[in-house]
Amino acid sequence: MDFRLTDEQELLVKGIQDLMARENWESYFAECDAKSEYPERFVKELADLGVDSLLLPEEYDGFDAGLVTVTAVWEELGRLGAPTYVLYQLPGFNTILREGTEEQIEKIMALRGTGKQMWNSAITEPGAGSDVGSLQTTYTRKDGKVYLNGHKTFITSSAKAPYLVVMARDSENYDTFTEWFVDMKKPGIKLEKLTKLGLRMDSCCEIYFDNVELEEKDMFGKEGNGFNRVKEEFDFERFLVACTNYGTAYCALEDAAKYANQRVQFGEAIGRTQLIQEKFCNMAIKVTNMRNMLYEAAWKYDHGMMTSGDAAMCKYYCANAAFEVVDDAMQVLGGVGIAGDHRISRFWRDLRVDRVSGGTDEMQILTAGRAVLKKYRNQ
Repeated sequence: MDFRLTDEQELLVKGIQDLMARENWESYFAECDAKSEYPERFVKELADLGVDSLLLPEEYDGFDAGLVTVTAVWEELGRLGAPTYVLYQLPGFNTILREGTEEQIEKIMALRGTGKQMWNSAITEPGAGSDVGSLQTTYTRKDGKVYLNGHKTFITSSAKAPYLVVMARDSENYDTFTEWFVDMKKPGIKLEKLTKLGLRMDSCCEIYFDNVELEEKDMFGKEGNGFNRVKEEFDFERFLVACTNYGTAYCALEDAAKYANQRVQFGEAIGRTQLIQEKFCNMAIKVTNMRNMLYEAAWKYDHGMMTSGDAAMCKYYCANAAFEVVDDAMQVLGGVGIAGDHRISRFWRDLRVDRVSGGTDEMQILTAGRAVLKKYRNQ
């Protein structure tokens, strides 16, 4: 496998570099993080570069570029300090195109290029996290309408996204799990915003559905296909989380290395001491491993070969390795990283969340372990 970027990919990466050099984005990100605000102006700039069209088919004026290209973009954005976790919706158009009705597709595509949040999935409930089969939210058909009732929690982007795809079970047949495309302006929907340790630039809410009236045309995909649709989305989401973690670790490594070469103690730069050099050796190994793992998985995805096991390994390894890299970088920075306004403290908080969100470490271990054993089951 040759992971050298093509000329087109290099141009896109150069566009990212130019954008990030245009202004002091870090002060903007720090403000958004402190206020728990979505960085819409920044996302709009990325949309202007075509980042929201990378995976779209050409018939929708997209680039049909593939996941390797997305990985290259996430890598460079992360290396330059951008919070790529706010961008998970941008490559998600294909889900809408594959599962949505014409009306649903039009609603989402109307938001393309605006920088605004568009949609997200609503699955998790107070009693159903990793155990998705324990969902209690229901839909009930009555007098030609569909009524949604239930309680979702930890739903990302839900404070600003105008649409949510909500998984619920048929009240008449609990074994049937179906998704519904819900306009969040509908009566009967109540939001309660939650505070988070990290990932603060994207909202997280409790959502209550009280007899929310829907129609059959609001069904997302096919009835009873909720689990299958979500499984594929989980794999994609977990890969993107891993890309974000890697980019963050890459940035932390570079920030810490620059500091270690400048910070003088006992008459010499701390980077000349063996204990600090050992940290950078281990940090570089982890960053290199993450990069190789991600580009290989992205290549496999583009060739129809990526599995749930691949995605799970990427997320588990990158979430933990990146956290270790950032923790070591914070140790190198010392008081500057803890009591100052350096972005390393934001990275540390964000990465700790990613070991839970998008699928816990424990679930990734189970998924990856089972995938490995399955490969050798008949040998």
